[in-house]
Amino acid sequence: MSETSPSDTPETPGNPDFDAMARDIAEVPAVEVIVTVAVNLMSAAAVKLGLTEEGDTFKDLDEARKLVHALAGLLDASTTEISSFHAAPLRDGLKSLQLAFREASLVPDEPGQGPGEKYTGPIYG
Repeated sequence: MSETSPSDTPETPGNPDFDAMARDIAEVPAVEVIVTVAVNLMSAAAVKLGLTEEGDTFKDLDEARKLVHALAGLLDASTTEISSFHAAPLRDGLKSLQLAFREASLVPDEPGQGPGEKYTGPIYG
């Protein structure tokens, strides 16, 4: 057997240093992790809605629906955990994505049935 432990093994493309990654994430406040995940969901949803410079190249409303719904659920669940300083712009971004989804849909959902509206209430556009 080898005398090196897994943490002594140098990082290679096939062997990431999970201990270092865990130490790095341990230093990040929970609010920052939540906001980062929310921003990533927003960005991905914007791409899937065709709202980026690439336009409709990556447009996929089924995927966008999932991302917007996940974002709404995350924001609903974390409302009491993050300050309004962080929550307000995220809620505004969510509403903008919900409106963009409604506009992009050929057959719009009934009010209250669109992505994330289970958490936010009906969006009218």
